[in-house]
Amino acid sequence: MRRLLQPLIVLLPWPLKRLLLQRLFGYRLAPSARIGLAWVYPRRLTMAPGARIDHFTVAVNLDSLELGEESSIGRSNWITGFPTGTGSPHFVHQPQRRAVLQLGEHTAITKHHHIDCTNRVSIGPFTTIAGYSSQLLSHAIDLQCNRQHSEPIVIGAYCFVGSNCVILGGSALPDHCVLGALSLLNKAHTESWGLYAGQPAIWRKAINRDAAYFIRKSGFVV
Repeated sequence: MRRLLQPLIVLLPWPLKRLLLQRLFGYRLAPSARIGLAWVYPRRLTMAPGARIDHFTVAVNLDSLELGEESSIGRSNWITGFPTGTGSPHFVHQPQRRAVLQLGEHTAITKHHHIDCTNRVSIGPFTTIAGYSSQLLSHAIDLQCNRQHSEPIVIGAYCFVGSNCVILGGSALPDHCVLGALSLLNKAHTESWGLYAGQPAIWRKAINRDAAYFIRKSGFVV
């Protein structure tokens, strides 16, 4: 029954959509949160006050989608994964794996990005996945073992990710860092307050700690 109602729910005005999503799917949606004309059906969905998901975004095949206060997912993003408990032979060697996307408060994902949440993708508060066409890919084929394998992705607080970046499973971008456009992040970095860029991305230079972006109190940038 719930599957049959999914297309109808997408088209409904927000107050009625919110009511049905909570009653039929058990989602936790703050009254001031909002979902536009989007196909958003993870197993669990939590949206804090002021959180929003804009039109034409798809978010499916996830164990959980969690949006912090005033966080946002913009238009036309593709967010998917490989949920647990499917009975598939994929990822049976990783019993602790969870297909989760977690956004901190005032975090923003802009437009036309692809986020693979086969393993947990965590994006810290006041961070922006900016521009267009970045890919966060938490799983790949392990050639040595000839099997699918996944690793989490961690992006810290007050970070900025430019257009057309590729971020692979097992990667980490520390707090207060920039990942330059067209970069490949393929490892876990630890040094904060830096610009990382290149293919693969490496530390390029220190960032001015007085820059207004890194000390702002609101996620919205005019």
